[in-house]
Amino acid sequence: MLDRVEHDGETFLVERHGRVIASVAPAAAASGRTVKALLRAQPVDARWPEDLAALRAGVEPQERRWSA
Repeated sequence: MLDRVEHDGETFLVERHGRVIASVAPAAAASGRTVKALLRAQPVDARWPEDLAALRAGVEPQERRWSA
Protein backbone atom coordinates (compact mmCIF):
# COMPACT_ATOMS: atom_id res chain seq x y z
CA MET A 1 0.00 0.00 0.00
CA LEU A 2 2.75 2.47 0.94
CA ASP A 3 4.60 1.76 -2.30
CA ARG A 4 1.45 2.65 -4.25
CA VAL A 5 1.06 5.86 -2.24
CA GLU A 6 4.69 6.82 -2.79
CA HIS A 7 5.15 5.77 -6.41
CA ASP A 8 1.67 6.08 -7.90
CA GLY A 9 0.24 8.90 -5.79
CA GLU A 10 -2.74 6.81 -4.69
CA THR A 11 -4.82 7.61 -1.61
CA PHE A 12 -6.37 4.95 0.62
CA LEU A 13 -9.18 5.33 3.13
CA VAL A 14 -9.04 3.30 6.35
CA GLU A 15 -12.40 2.18 7.67
CA ARG A 16 -13.50 0.75 11.00
CA HIS A 17 -16.99 -0.70 11.26
CA GLY A 18 -17.91 0.92 7.94
CA ARG A 19 -16.81 4.39 9.05
CA VAL A 20 -13.78 6.16 7.57
CA ILE A 21 -11.33 6.92 10.37
CA ALA A 22 -8.17 7.86 8.45
CA SER A 23 -6.65 8.35 5.05
CA VAL A 24 -3.20 7.42 3.77
CA ALA A 25 -2.10 9.80 1.04
CA PRO A 26 1.07 11.28 -0.43
CA ALA A 27 2.55 13.96 1.81
CA ALA A 28 2.18 17.51 0.57
CA ALA A 29 5.49 18.97 -0.49
CA ALA A 30 6.45 22.46 0.63
CA SER A 31 8.87 24.53 -1.36
CA GLY A 32 11.42 26.87 0.13
CA ARG A 33 9.35 29.74 -1.25
CA THR A 34 6.31 28.54 0.71
CA VAL A 35 8.28 28.24 3.94
CA LYS A 36 9.83 31.70 3.52
CA ALA A 37 6.40 33.24 2.86
CA LEU A 38 5.03 31.58 5.99
CA LEU A 39 7.91 32.89 8.12
CA ARG A 40 7.63 36.40 6.70
CA ALA A 41 3.90 36.47 7.49
CA GLN A 42 4.59 35.98 11.20
CA PRO A 43 5.29 38.98 13.45
CA VAL A 44 8.86 39.41 14.66
CA ASP A 45 9.34 38.28 18.26
CA ALA A 46 11.29 41.10 19.92
CA ARG A 47 12.14 38.86 22.91
CA TRP A 48 13.75 36.12 20.78
CA PRO A 49 17.35 37.26 21.44
CA GLU A 50 16.70 37.21 25.20
CA ASP A 51 15.02 33.80 25.02
CA LEU A 52 17.89 32.40 22.96
CA ALA A 53 20.47 33.74 25.42
CA ALA A 54 18.57 32.15 28.33
CA LEU A 55 18.42 28.81 26.50
CA ARG A 56 22.12 28.90 25.71
CA ALA A 57 22.96 29.77 29.32
CA GLY A 58 21.14 26.64 30.49
CA VAL A 59 23.04 24.25 28.22
CA GLU A 60 26.34 22.80 29.32
CA PRO A 61 28.87 22.05 26.59
CA GLN A 62 29.69 18.40 26.12
CA GLU A 63 33.07 17.08 25.15
CA ARG A 64 33.13 13.86 23.20
CA ARG A 65 36.07 11.94 21.84
CA TRP A 66 35.78 10.53 18.37
CA SER A 67 37.12 7.08 17.91
CA ALA A 68 39.40 6.68 14.93
